[in-house]
Amino acid sequence: MSKYLQIINIARNCYITSKKANFKLMKNLFIALFIFLPGLALAQGPRQGDEKIEAAKITFFTQKLDLSAEEAKIFWPIYNDYQKEQNALRKDRMKKMISFRKVTEIDDLSDSDIQMLIAGDFDYKQRDLNIEKKYYAKLKSSGLPIKLIGKFYRAQEAFKKELLARFRGGQNKH
Repeated sequence: MSKYLQIINIARNCYITSKKANFKLMKNLFIALFIFLPGLALAQGPRQGDEKIEAAKITFFTQKLDLSAEEAKIFWPIYNDYQKEQNALRKDRMKKMISFRKVTEIDDLSDSDIQMLIAGDFDYKQRDLNIEKKYYAKLKSSGLPIKLIGKFYRAQEAFKKELLARFRGGQNKH
């Protein structure tokens, strides 16, 4: 239950501090949270940091996209499915990368092992691209305006930049 309260508190704090906050934004945020939260509850023990990042991402997207209630009902389920596939792909990649990280020097690997790792990286990138294309097609065929879809892709990049800036800011403080 504390996960839900943390997400609600983040949303509330964002609403209070935002200069552009209004009733429509808050309503859309709560719609997004209620569509997204069941997936969070069923997730198998995500790390607390991941939950905070995902909650911040939802808040960020909610502000940037300014979805109507109808658009939110269409967008968030597609987005949740997209995130599940992306997370599964990343989890799979991390499993494969762990064995590579255990090797201290690339010189300790055989040529065929190195080729296999490089080919695996290409495979990951292709699978990631395939997921992107699949969900772009789903968003496009869902009836959402193409400008909204464009805003979503722009918001994804902006969120990555903001997250990286926060991370770098936290690294410099220590």
